[in-house]
Amino acid sequence: MPELLLWGASALLLIIVMTAAWAVQRATGQGAWVDTFWVFGLGLAGLLVALWPLTGGELHFRQGAVAGLIALWSLRLGGHLLERAIKGAPDERYEGLKRQWGAKAQPRLFGFLMLQAGAGAVLVVSLLVAARNPAPGPTPQDLLAVVIMLAALWGEATADRQLAVFKANPANKGRICDTGLWAWSRHPNYFFEWLGWCAWPVMAINLTGQWPWGWLALTAPVYIYWLLTRVSGIPPLEAHMKRTRPEAFAAYAARTSLFFPRPPKAD
Repeated sequence: MPELLLWGASALLLIIVMTAAWAVQRATGQGAWVDTFWVFGLGLAGLLVALWPLTGGELHFRQGAVAGLIALWSLRLGGHLLERAIKGAPDERYEGLKRQWGAKAQPRLFGFLMLQAGAGAVLVVSLLVAARNPAPGPTPQDLLAVVIMLAALWGEATADRQLAVFKANPANKGRICDTGLWAWSRHPNYFFEWLGWCAWPVMAINLTGQWPWGWLALTAPVYIYWLLTRVSGIPPLEAHMKRTRPEAFAAYAARTSLFFPRPPKAD
């Protein structure tokens, strides 16, 4: 099956990229480079599976839409992470793992990064089946998917900008950002990241039954939600805030939703 071979090529690409990420973080001592490589690598893998020619060689609307949207996602988020890495901003998640693993940190971190390559390969499935949905288009579903992704990109960029402005103010040193979108969710950047991955099932699922593989795209929002809320996103960040600012974090958590945005509770 050509799609399976194409997915395998994207998985190999991600393994190569994350091996490079491991080498760079080892040379620089900065774990912040890891996520930068992962985002750009996933963007490249997405472009590969989206733009690889279909039978007949013509570029379909969905191929162009998936390629354009995943490129926007990768450049926006990757650029944000790249700026942080260049500035030398520490990533507490990886620093915490290094402290926990001690002398075995680097070999264990290599294995962890290979798991991240695997996570990227799982997410690429949704891009592949969305881009290669053979139904005539664009359809209302396609346009809805584009709107969802653009809204997610705007939301995540807004959350990142609000957090940067908050941190840049010396008066906020030692405080937890609770303004703007951060008053509605403790992790609005992660929420909008998850929302963006909800676009791919909308584009991939063909309700006529012509493209049963499209249902595989549901794995993306389910998997990214699990990763962000249970594994490598929220848990280590909240553990760090509980450890460093226990009273401020307890008050913030009491009035602010963990993930899905809602109006803050009154103090």
